[in-house]
Amino acid sequence: MNPIKAPSTGSPKKFNVFAHVKYEHMVAGVSGGVASTLILHPLDLIKIRFAATVPQYRGLSSAFTTIFRQEGFRGLYKGVTPNVWGSGSSWGLYFMFYNTIKTFIQGGNTTMPLGPAMHMLAAAESGALTLLLTNPIWVVKTRLCLQCDAASSAEYRGMIHALGQIYKEEGVRGLYRGFVPGMLGVSHGAIQFMTYEEMKNAYNEYRKLPIDTKLATTEYLAFAAVSKLIAAAATYPYQVVRARLQDHHHRYNGTWDCIKQTWRYERMRGFYKGLVPYLVHVTPNICMVMLIWEKLTS
Repeated sequence: MNPIKAPSTGSPKKFNVFAHVKYEHMVAGVSGGVASTLILHPLDLIKIRFAATVPQYRGLSSAFTTIFRQEGFRGLYKGVTPNVWGSGSSWGLYFMFYNTIKTFIQGGNTTMPLGPAMHMLAAAESGALTLLLTNPIWVVKTRLCLQCDAASSAEYRGMIHALGQIYKEEGVRGLYRGFVPGMLGVSHGAIQFMTYEEMKNAYNEYRKLPIDTKLATTEYLAFAAVSKLIAAAATYPYQVVRARLQDHHHRYNGTWDCIKQTWRYERMRGFYKGLVPYLVHVTPNICMVMLIWEKLTS
């Protein structure tokens, strides 16, 4: 007589949080962020000084010549170390989070279109997680970029010294200055990535190809530039507010106080200070970052 076998229930499936993580997206993001930062840092520095209003320059060319004359070539690269760390880690984390969340929503099927709302949700969640981990680096970068004269140049001797001094004098709160407008700025990345992904998808659908079909270099560059310009036009004011909150030359009683003072003394024009050097900086920056990401993860 054969023994009766109990029905096989199988082992219960365990949720694996790392199931959709692909670390090549982090490597691609770090590579793109570091490369673009090393090439374009002087424009980023000028954008920050325009936004924070310290010191005053007559224009982009005036800012270049003034900084070079007063501070030398090294002056154009003040704050480059935390900028490299911040940009590399931010893009690396962002692309890793974004691809993981996006693939999770798709259920692993990369040919399934998500639509604008889901693209924006994935990008917003990625931006929030990235900012939470990298905000202290951006505070240090902003303050080093704003050391404009001999008196202030000794205040922070470098990235590690600045991190230590800010924590010692202002605590954790000091390292997270500008975090609130930074969180509002998550909408910038969300708009940008939603626009970029939707343009790619629409283009491939127009060609009657799967949406994950790889594009030509010029097509990636064009979609990256257009998506960045749209996002910048919609969300630039938060960057001005964030830079001013992180600037230690001025004191504001929070984000709302900064917004009120900027409006009171400068009106709408104040919220768009530094827009020209910003666009000159971010357009080639995002093109380079997105192209490296697409090529390294193809």
